[in-house]
Amino acid sequence: MDGIAVGPDGGEKLARGARNHRILAELPDLEVIELRFGPEFEGVEAHTHDNQTDTFFVLEGEAEFLVGDETFRFGPGSYVAAPPGVVHGFRVVGDEELRMLNIHTPNTGFAERMRKG
Repeated sequence: MDGIAVGPDGGEKLARGARNHRILAELPDLEVIELRFGPEFEGVEAHTHDNQTDTFFVLEGEAEFLVGDETFRFGPGSYVAAPPGVVHGFRVVGDEELRMLNIHTPNTGFAERMRKG
């Protein structure tokens, strides 16, 4: 397999109303997805993964993250990682769009589940 190079307009766009998520990489050991949520997004409830590390890098906007027993409010440049078994979730904070890179290691099919709706 060759490497992956995706420009600013590349990747597979998944329509979500007025916004698009973008699948940037799908490899056996890695998935990278640009997620975009408006202020009306209710968030992702607390959950765990048995077989992957779920990570988030905030590009724009602000989010409140639950990681284990702690809650953090983070803006651009912030990073969160939840290894297997660690409870995590997030919600948009404020009136701006939240844009994040969501990285899964290994690839457990999140992008495929997103395609199915």
